[in-house]
Amino acid sequence: MRFIRYSLGILISSVSIALWSGYAAPARAQGKDEALTRPLPADAGKLERGDRPTSGKGAAEGGAEPSSKGLTLFERMGAPLPDLPPEPEYKGPVDEAYGAFQRGLYLTAIDKALPRAQLGDPAAQTLIAEMTSRGFGVKRDEKAAAFWYGQAAAGGDPAAMFKYALLLMEGRDVPRDKAKADDYMRKAAEAGNASAQFNWAQTLVSDNPGDKGLKLALPFYEKSAEQGIADAQYAVAQVYNALKDLPEEKKSKARYWLQRAARAGFDTAQLDMGIWLVNGVGGERNYDEGFIWLGIAAKHGNVVAQNRLAHLYVNALGTRPDPVEAAKWYVLSRRAGLKDPALEDFYLGLTDEQQKQAIEAANRFRRG
Repeated sequence: MRFIRYSLGILISSVSIALWSGYAAPARAQGKDEALTRPLPADAGKLERGDRPTSGKGAAEGGAEPSSKGLTLFERMGAPLPDLPPEPEYKGPVDEAYGAFQRGLYLTAIDKALPRAQLGDPAAQTLIAEMTSRGFGVKRDEKAAAFWYGQAAAGGDPAAMFKYALLLMEGRDVPRDKAKADDYMRKAAEAGNASAQFNWAQTLVSDNPGDKGLKLALPFYEKSAEQGIADAQYAVAQVYNALKDLPEEKKSKARYWLQRAARAGFDTAQLDMGIWLVNGVGGERNYDEGFIWLGIAAKHGNVVAQNRLAHLYVNALGTRPDPVEAAKWYVLSRRAGLKDPALEDFYLGLTDEQQKQAIEAANRFRRG
């Protein structure tokens, strides 16, 4: 089982992803440093299409009645905007050490955090651990960082409990202790740490094979997904699709969560999004959109997506037939070790010139 630190691994071993014959390529990780940052909102704002600008003539002049009572866009141009409302005064506690760290003033951050850390402040201990593990303001020292993570974890800091659980699980700079690691990971997850929620769900799946583990893990996957962890969003989609006795309200959102993970740049989610759309999994078939998602994953280097994209070109699903482009994607996937007898027969049936063009196109391919 792989655990996430600053990046996120993948995923549910007991959920089959082979919705279309083949295997799922390892995903590129998406993650964040939760010890020092907070996640951004999961959804971007939605822009609505407005009314077309009027000509400026009112009803008395024979023009159409404007659909809006306010100023039009053209009338607004050049006019001063109203003052912004005053920001509410912040009355919460100010952490000068974290503020200095976020501004890149590492020596100041150390000076302000260390006395607090020595007095048992878990937040300050976590900051010292982070800076020590990265060599910010002090010489990098993994053993010292592990000590401070342990102190902060014992004090109940969720980020420190997550990081210390990883160290305990791997036996890196501290004695390996799975029971203690699980305890800290669970506590961090219950305290709301998004990465810990995902990893604790992974542990539950690993320790409880079958549907039982998925059902135990699902609430933690969901909480992590809501906080923007792409691996958890992918997991929620797979679990919603796999479990048969879930409410229809949840099962109907499987494709929604898969799309969230795909839009976050998770190439395995992009691959599955394409496959689901082509096969009509979790909703209606849509060859055009399926082709787009498989193309995105293929261009990012996902080998299975490259293979599937070749099939779409051969069969003209979501695109026009293009034997050279089909052969190009097949050549790329074959070079990566993915064999496909059907595509091999297709490739051998091409003319020598078409094969040459496909190989040249594959040689020019660059991931991105």
